[in-house]
Amino acid sequence: MMAKDLSNFLDGDGKLKQLPAKQAIRALAFEYLAGKFEYGVEYTEQEVNAIIGFWHTFGDYFTLRRGLVDSKWLIRLPNGSKYWKNEDKRTHTVSSH
Repeated sequence: MMAKDLSNFLDGDGKLKQLPAKQAIRALAFEYLAGKFEYGVEYTEQEVNAIIGFWHTFGDYFTLRRGLVDSKWLIRLPNGSKYWKNEDKRTHTVSSH
């Protein structure tokens, strides 16, 4: 179901090729990107940028990183030195790795 709604925004390699304008589909895009992160792992900002960078093609990791934090998929320390996947989201979705 998620892939169907998001499929127009993914290229042949499964990379996000644009950020959806509609909020509901944009939320699916953040959920999709969040699936590229592991629970229980701490990431540096550079690592977050690298993962996001690999999974999109339009060169705006900043907006995507901010969206993952704002949508509560990722939590970060106030100084931005560490990020981790929000355990509270674990029960709301089934991982599709």
